[in-house]
Amino acid sequence: MNLKHARGVLSSDACVVMGIVNRTPDSFYDGGRMGLDASVAHALALVEQGAAVLDLGAVKAGPGAAVSLEQEMERLLPLVQALAEVTETPLSVETSRPEVAAAAVAAGASIVNDVSALADAGLAQACAQTGAALILMHNGGQLRGRPRSQTYADVSAEVRDSLLEMVERAVATGVPTDAVMIDPGLDFGKNTFHSLALMRELPVLVDTGLPVLIAASRKDVIGETLDLPVGERLEGSLALAVLAASAGAAMVRVHDVASTARAVRMAEAVAGRALPLSPVRGLWD
Repeated sequence: MNLKHARGVLSSDACVVMGIVNRTPDSFYDGGRMGLDASVAHALALVEQGAAVLDLGAVKAGPGAAVSLEQEMERLLPLVQALAEVTETPLSVETSRPEVAAAAVAAGASIVNDVSALADAGLAQACAQTGAALILMHNGGQLRGRPRSQTYADVSAEVRDSLLEMVERAVATGVPTDAVMIDPGLDFGKNTFHSLALMRELPVLVDTGLPVLIAASRKDVIGETLDLPVGERLEGSLALAVLAASAGAAMVRVHDVASTARAVRMAEAVAGRALPLSPVRGLWD
């Protein structure tokens, strides 16, 4: 299963690790408190640790102060430009604004990560015009807010159907089906029981034939399940990444790239989707 993007094709025959690079000072975990040079260095370190894609964000997806178009551009575009000059790693930009998406692709990005559920139809059009891949996330009506009394008769089926409807809208604007990835949006418009059910029933999404992204890193589904603060959620994050890879997810979006890449590669080797890197035990004459 491959994902066509603005600068090539990303193979997801084995689960790909996407590294998070935030330029959002109010991010819930590792907010963009670094200057541009430090952000570039951090991103390149994630590539060295095993990130096959970098996801660059300039607006917090959860609750927070409004960010103007100008602010988003000022935070995001210099980072895209700087990274495009020093790495061929595909760059994803998390944005819901068509203007930002188009400018970012022109600057060197090749994937648009939309958490807004196509709130602006122009975003899909921007992807169609630039050739950018489009990641569509189910947010359950939660944008920049907390879920309250969320109810689903069948969360996995409802999330699947909503995502497929979004995919239809994107394809209708000219985005190729093989340039679309779907994300169930753990914790967005969902309580912890819903997010756990989505992980448990992940084949419901994988069976659509579309590549699936799981973004569970350090989230509340882990914190509430294990009763841990955000700084102590590494093990839970690794567990969900391994479960996602084992269930056939094409990509996991994470903060802790080195640990996740190792855990996912181990799971992929057991599943037969990756080979051992240095097998020698019992193989000599």
